[in-house]
Amino acid sequence: MLDVCLLGCGGMMPLPYRHLTSLMVRYNGSSLLIDCGEGTQVALRKKGWSFKPIDVICFTHFHGDHIGGLPGLLLTMGNAERTKPLTLIGPKGLPRVVNALRVIAPELPFEIQYVEIQGDEQEFTLNGYRLKAFKVNHRVPCYGYTVELDRKGRFDQERAKREEIPLKYWNPLQKGMTITAEDGRILTPDLVLGPPRKGLKLTYTTDTRPTASIVRNAEKADLFICEGMYGEEEKLVNAKDHKHMMIREAASLAADAGVRELWLTHYSPSLTHPEQYLKMAETIFQQTKCGSDGLSCELDFED
Repeated sequence: MLDVCLLGCGGMMPLPYRHLTSLMVRYNGSSLLIDCGEGTQVALRKKGWSFKPIDVICFTHFHGDHIGGLPGLLLTMGNAERTKPLTLIGPKGLPRVVNALRVIAPELPFEIQYVEIQGDEQEFTLNGYRLKAFKVNHRVPCYGYTVELDRKGRFDQERAKREEIPLKYWNPLQKGMTITAEDGRILTPDLVLGPPRKGLKLTYTTDTRPTASIVRNAEKADLFICEGMYGEEEKLVNAKDHKHMMIREAASLAADAGVRELWLTHYSPSLTHPEQYLKMAETIFQQTKCGSDGLSCELDFED
């Protein structure tokens, strides 16, 4: 199961009712933060979630509304006597940008491990899930992220009996281990497991024009969180000039990718009531929600 919370859904500047961009995903005792805009710590407090399990922080790009909250968060982690390493993932130049921000947080009791994304796409295996970064189209290097949980096939007890596999080996095989039995046989998981079942998939992208890479990486996602910076059609020129996205464009991406649900995020400060454009978006992709600070869900495996 993945716990998902949209901590902040604002773009460019914070508003009294809207924090800047940030998303937290929790899985099996660890937490992944994507972007860390101003107000992220306040949003975490409002949600009642802790910063302590944060193992990884990913950055889509290095504009202030996506990374400005990092120095304060690092200081809070240090004051809480964190000692385990923290992994930061982002575009090339990540150490230089973070070290510049750390002028106000120069001494920390934990190590920061930097991972600069290589190329247009890169996949990582972290804390039991797969994380994929994929390049999008903004004015500076910018990436979207997909988080995936795989799910093994169902254990076939009758098949295990037919194969005369001793009971003591069932659990290790079910966990994907290969066993050398006492009689010398090599027992592999495929002897007792059915085909892989549907896993879980979350895709997050912001600050971009529509791209084929988004559709490809969001394909069949259980949840697609996408920038919908503007709703008014007269803002299309702004969207194209500054490499942002319209709400209707986000809905079209969701439809093309065949996702289960779309959350809109990263609204322009001028877009005070994004819900005004929800019906229009629903005519393109019905399962659309207007994201808001604190919007949460639990993504669970199908039965």
